[in-house]
Amino acid sequence: MNPVVLRTVARMMTPVLLLLSLVLLVRGHNAPGGGFVGGLMTASALILYLIAYDVETVRRLVRVSPVALLALGLLVSLGSGLLPMARGRPFLTGLWTQVPAPWGHHIKLGTPLLFDLGVYLVVVGATLGFILAIEEGEEAEADEDRERGET
Repeated sequence: MNPVVLRTVARMMTPVLLLLSLVLLVRGHNAPGGGFVGGLMTASALILYLIAYDVETVRRLVRVSPVALLALGLLVSLGSGLLPMARGRPFLTGLWTQVPAPWGHHIKLGTPLLFDLGVYLVVVGATLGFILAIEEGEEAEADEDRERGET
């Protein structure tokens, strides 16, 4: 495939895939989807960008270390389980609240969505970390092969 076409498709599709991943994340506690599927969709969007460009471009796009995303996700998931304990309920019991929306209805938010957000961050961090490490290893190997060929 022509790199110009691939890069154009990647630039156009990455925002669409990221938006779809957020929809999957938010709908996940009431319908199919959730943090795991949304996280995989985000990782897929970033892998598409990696195929079209390179590791450094993806790292600049993400701006956060995959390990930091993973750690933040673990903390958010743990926090969603500890919040009910602070109110005298068992670990990971669902707590719900309603937030008024501008159009007159209420939006129900709860700890299951917070847990899904943590899973989302863990999946994105772990998947992106693995893929970037593999790609960087292949680039380093290619560099070593080039150096051996030159000497």
